[in-house]
Amino acid sequence: MARILNTQILIPVIAGLCKKSCYELDNNFLQAVRDALQKEESAYARYTLQLILDNAEYAKKEQIACCQDTGTCIVFMEVGQDVAWEGLPLRDAVDEGVRQGYTTGFLRKSMVRDPLDRVNTGDNTPAMLHTEIVCGDKIKITVMPKGGGSENMGALTTLVPSAGEQGIKEFVVKTVEAAGGKTCPPVIVGVGVGGTVDVCAYLAKKALLRPCGSRNANPRYANLETELLEAINNLGIGALGMGGRVTALDVHIEYYPCHITALPVAISFLCHSARQANACI
Repeated sequence: MARILNTQILIPVIAGLCKKSCYELDNNFLQAVRDALQKEESAYARYTLQLILDNAEYAKKEQIACCQDTGTCIVFMEVGQDVAWEGLPLRDAVDEGVRQGYTTGFLRKSMVRDPLDRVNTGDNTPAMLHTEIVCGDKIKITVMPKGGGSENMGALTTLVPSAGEQGIKEFVVKTVEAAGGKTCPPVIVGVGVGGTVDVCAYLAKKALLRPCGSRNANPRYANLETELLEAINNLGIGALGMGGRVTALDVHIEYYPCHITALPVAISFLCHSARQANACI
């Protein structure tokens, strides 16, 4: 039996998630920053990490944005296969939720209607919507505002298969090193491996949804995550590029089968304003 839902139900939920994600950094991320503060030896970096924690606390208390760049609104939806929709088209409902959330939440509107004419849409729509069909009759919605600094330093390449793990490591570490402080570290680094170039980029974004401290279920990729985290933190970039031991709080890899001739690798960064909020309907 299908569960019939009107898409109007999504609008207040997404509006609320837009505000919550910008006002309240989640506890998993904040604990990772606290752990980094204990490891950090650089006085400048320790001061910066403490500022990040203080800023997050103040933003939550006052219910204001923790960063002025409230970003592109990325919406992930896991939709149960037993759900049937009625009402507005799904994208229209999602965009209306974003519109209301960014307007009533006094969040900066950063979207332009065309990459070349650069006219602001005035309401931070459209959202970047990713849907995935899953089992059941529930819907999980995750809103992830993505700031321009971290997003602009993302990268994608297609390696030859013989490059293997070493090629992946070199590409990721070089990308992080070239980005330096522009990603507003400490960052979470999402890495997509495999698929086609579009799927690979999506995997890198999706990897950012995992909590800090989690590891890929595949031991090979779990080990690669650990090795990359160590290599990145040996670069000495540190919090906000001020130097130090902690540049990345974690590295998460998601992978997918790919063609025999290709080894796509994509990288997506989540800055120290690692904003995410989710709800289930």
